[in-house]
Order: sequence, then C-alpha cells, then structure tokens
Amino acid sequence: MMAPPRSPTYSLRRWLLAWLLLATAFIGTIAMIDTWDEAVDTANEVSDRVLAGSALAIAERVVVAEDGSLQVDIPYVALEMLTSAAQDRVFYRVDGPPGHFITGYGDLPSIPRREGQAAAYEDAHYRGEPIRIAALARSASTGINSVPFIVTVAETTIARQQLTQTILIRSALRLLFMIFGAAAIVWVAVTLSLRPLYRFSEAIAERSPDDLHPIDERVPNEVQGLVDTVNSFMVRLENALDALRHFTGNASHQLRTPLTIIRTQLALAARAPTLEDAKDAARKADEAVADAERILAQLLLMAKIDAAKRSTAMQVIDLTALARQATADHIPAAADAGIDLGFEGEDEVSVLAEPLLIGELIKNLIGNALLYAGSGAEVTVRVRGENQVAVLEVEDDGPGIPPAKRDAVLERFDRGGRTDHAGTGLGLPIAEDIARLHNARLSLSDGHAGRGLKVELRFPERS
Repeated sequence: MMAPPRSPTYSLRRWLLAWLLLATAFIGTIAMIDTWDEAVDTANEVSDRVLAGSALAIAERVVVAEDGSLQVDIPYVALEMLTSAAQDRVFYRVDGPPGHFITGYGDLPSIPRREGQAAAYEDAHYRGEPIRIAALARSASTGINSVPFIVTVAETTIARQQLTQTILIRSALRLLFMIFGAAAIVWVAVTLSLRPLYRFSEAIAERSPDDLHPIDERVPNEVQGLVDTVNSFMVRLENALDALRHFTGNASHQLRTPLTIIRTQLALAARAPTLEDAKDAARKADEAVADAERILAQLLLMAKIDAAKRSTAMQVIDLTALARQATADHIPAAADAGIDLGFEGEDEVSVLAEPLLIGELIKNLIGNALLYAGSGAEVTVRVRGENQVAVLEVEDDGPGIPPAKRDAVLERFDRGGRTDHAGTGLGLPIAEDIARLHNARLSLSDGHAGRGLKVELRFPERS
C-alpha cells in the first residue's frame, strides 16, 4: 500500500522574510512617493530663496532719475549667486509702472503683481526650457511720491532637479539599507528563535522507541502548546501500548487453558473407541470453545474500557430504559438456568454516560448474578433516583460472597475462590472499571435478609 503523498514543506525563515520584504516594499513605495513630493518642495524652497535674494539685490539698485524715470544699475553679483555647477541659465527683467519696460529680457514671462504679496513664484517655459520665476514688487521714492516697479528673476531648473534627485536617491539608499538590515535581523532572530525547536526535534530523534515519557525542553511560549500536544500524544500512545501489552498478556494467559482443553478433547475424540465417547469429547471441546469466546469477549471489553479512559463519548441516557432492556435480553438465559429474573423501576433516571459501556456494565452484573446465584434463585435489577443520585442495583438471594473476599473479587481474574462455575473472574472487575470511568461508586453488600449478594452503583443523576 502506497503512502499518501506528503504536503510540500516550506521554510519559516523564508516565509517571514518574504512577508517582511513585501510589506517593506509596499510601505517603501508609499514612502518614496512622499519623499519625492518632499524633495521637490525642499528644492523649490531652497532655490526660491536664492531667486528672491537675487531679485531683492536688483530692486535695491533701482533709483528715480532727475527726469522722473526709473534707472537701474544691475549688480551682477546678484546674478552670480544664481550660478551653479549645473550650469543653469539666468534671466531677469525690470518693469516700471504698468506698460513701461526698463531693462533685461523683454520677452521673459512676468508674473502679475499681487496685492499683499512681496514675492511671487511660478513655473514657466522660456526659449524651450522649463524655468522658475520670482517676481518682487517694490516702489522707488522721489521724495514727493513713489514709483512702483517689478523685478523678475528666472533660472532654468537643472540644479533643483539634481537636488531633488539627490534627496530622493539618498532616501532610497537609506530605505534599502533599512530593508536589508531588517531582513538580516529577521533571519538571525528566526534562526535563534528556532533553536529550541531544533533541540526538541533532536530530543525526540534520540529517544528509543520504548521511551515515551514527556519531553522536558524549555521552549518559547508560542511553541509551548505544540510541545504540550506532543507530550500529551506520547502519554496517550504509552497508555495505548500498555493496554495492548496488558491485553496480549492476559489473552495469552487466559486462553491457554481452554485452548489446551480443546486440543486435548479433539485428540480424545479422534481416538475414541465409541461414538458416544467421541461425542462426549466434542461436547467438552465445544464448552471450552464457548469458554474461550467468553474470555475473549471480556478481554476485548477490558481493552475497550482502557481506550474509553482516553476518549469517551459521553451523552445523557435513560438508565431505567437501558437496564430494563438488558434485563429483558437475559430472561431466556435466566429461564434456562432456573432463575427468576425481574426488574423494578418506572421513573426515568438520566445519567451522563457512554451508552455502550453502561450497557456492558449492566450485562456483566446480570450475567454474573445468573452464573453464581444458582438454580431456584431470584435476581432483581432495580433503578431509582435518590437525592440527585442515580442508583442501579442487581440483587440475588444465592450463596453470595463472604465480606472478607469482596475486595478480592473486584480484582481481575479473581473469582473469590469459586471454582465450580465457568466464570472468568472479569465480570465484577469490568463493572468496577466502567463505574470508575463514569465517576460512579460500586459497592458489594448482603442481599435482602442477609442472603445473597447486592451490587450497587451510585453516580450523579442528570436532570
């Protein structure tokens, strides 16, 4: 039989790293867009201040001539302050009152004068090149009145574009350094964080198959649940193996006698001198087979109880109905044994239990009573509710069990010294195990008027 295909594995380090890179790439893209806008604003602010300073230097050299016209002596130092390594070109013009051009580049675009604004800035194109314009409005005094004028200074945008790119590139380099630095930190941090898991894996790999005790390794809180789950599984596995060993040992021990009897009787039947002797040997062999079947059924039930201790599907059941049905199922066997089997109980009594196991418990108690009570005895099954406690009783008026031996008969394979019946010594121990599984208490006492045996189970009633 081919093993099912394994799911593809993946690296936790690479998975975390991929998420980190995707997240930082997304955030980095948004950051770069914001950085680009910031770089453009910064470059414009720096260049605009230089343009405004140059325009102010020119404005301070504008004077009113004797004929009332405006004259200006351009201080070329004001234009030199605009020169840069980017070889930007510089333009200027000075305009007097509206419609009067004084000097400079006459076709240079001008910015309309704006009230309440000392300097105005604007992007434009001049002679096929993008430029940045700064216009400064001033007035020259004649002593009697003032003559308004506007100084316009412009330069190409090569330097500010280079400044913008420089800011953006440096920001991108810092961001990349942070991303790769964070990736390296994540790689190292994950490697160090996974060391407890590596130790945990090594601790499991070094274990012998028979060593199933819990692993004691210090791990982070996030992994402690996994370790607890593995340890819990190992405990359950050890319990299952113990139950298997127990079942195997009990089976080999208990089945040896009936199997020996079967082989012996079959051999006797083969050598029997008469048909009657052969039939007698076959009958004894058949009884041994039936005995082996009972033993095997009881051993399987014990294994089922051991498994139920690890995982039991509890549900609310009607104990009265279950016991009544079990009693009815045993009436033919009771009649064959000459025993009067009856049931007492009318009201519904609810308990939280595993239905199959409780059914087996009742069957074992009734079967045990039918086996040992003897012909002519009476066996009564009762169910009642008593002060929020569900009570199940199986009482007979047979020979009973001496008080000194009642504890012993609750041990597996102990029949209380009774060897005249084909019992396995498992009926009451199985009932005890099932009762304990349901937090019920099983007790043995004398029957009515001190005769026989009464088996009583008491466990919390479910309303």
